[in-house]
Amino acid sequence: MEKPKVVLGVSGGIAAYKACELLRRLTESGHFVRVVPTASALHFVGEATWSALSGQAAVTEVWETVHEVPHVRIGQGADLVVVAPATADLLAKAAHGLADDLLTNTLLTARCPVVFAPAMHTEMWEHPATQENVATLRRRGAVVIEPAVGRLTGVDTGKGRLPDPEEIFEVCRRVLARGVAAPDLVGRHVVISAGGTREPLDPVRFLGNRSSGKQGYALARTAVARGARVTLIAANTALADPAGADVVRVGTAVQLREAVLKAAADADAVVMAAAVADFRPAAYAQGKIKKEEGAAAPTVELVRNPDVLAEISTERAKAGQVVVGFAAETDQVRENGRKKLLRKGCDLLVVNEVGEHKTFGSAENEAVILASDGQETPVPHGPKEALADVVWDLVVPRLA
Repeated sequence: MEKPKVVLGVSGGIAAYKACELLRRLTESGHFVRVVPTASALHFVGEATWSALSGQAAVTEVWETVHEVPHVRIGQGADLVVVAPATADLLAKAAHGLADDLLTNTLLTARCPVVFAPAMHTEMWEHPATQENVATLRRRGAVVIEPAVGRLTGVDTGKGRLPDPEEIFEVCRRVLARGVAAPDLVGRHVVISAGGTREPLDPVRFLGNRSSGKQGYALARTAVARGARVTLIAANTALADPAGADVVRVGTAVQLREAVLKAAADADAVVMAAAVADFRPAAYAQGKIKKEEGAAAPTVELVRNPDVLAEISTERAKAGQVVVGFAAETDQVRENGRKKLLRKGCDLLVVNEVGEHKTFGSAENEAVILASDGQETPVPHGPKEALADVVWDLVVPRLA
């Protein structure tokens, strides 16, 4: 099979050195990569580095190798164009159709999916001009990944950091896998919960579950690749933040409820993939519960946790909001799933069979998706991101 052709655009920001790792991941995974740096990008990483890592000459000007008409041919032949880092200047030029170098010319001639991974200081990212340019690019069908929060240049910290190259690669891989030039969740805000809540008994013990958060993170990654603005409510996970997702970390079911209700206020869709504890201890021991010699084992009184899925399904924060729930069952999967769908009032319910060696912690899943209109969509055993894409395929036509 012919290798997918990827154009890696690099603009002039300090994060340009991170694009070397993205280039390595793209080439080692079997992609043909042509690097197109801007002239200012070469102040951070030299042309020799890009050429050596990609195996292709890195050209920056439209006047080089003119017999090949590179400013037209490179964009025409690409399966994907990704710009990482994308500076405020580059985003402005792309939004306004300016073409004063090879990279901006390539962006104008590309008819394939385009991904921008912005990196800049917080003030520059939050400036109304930058936000207008980002909105314009997204409206035209480009995937503009939200920058990460973290250390910037000098002592500055905030939103504007380039996401980890591995996570940018995952977005690129998902966009290429779909092969659709116009992502179908552009302009949509989706909220996803992931992981498993923990209900503390004392300072060292808790009631919890086996959920790793991998399915929720797969939902977040696929939503970003389909153009959505993603808020990920993560409960006790040890996974790397998905590129482009705003991650809110929580611990307990009560904390998760507060975070979901806040984020869902303007969300087009809410997907409750987290394993939320049904019960919590009625009392929290301030000190470690001791094992007394000769004494009976202590008993733990439990109280019900709030039913977040039922609450957001009953009281939709926004007209036309689509709510998706997850049901982990150990037996009578379809029967129990149908009862739960009716009881919770959500639009879709993803039902899977779980157990000690099933689903939890695995990279794969198998499920049946039940809809409130009676539709059933079986999803065969496979990667969790494949199930995630089926979920979004069912959500998109239900969005108002």
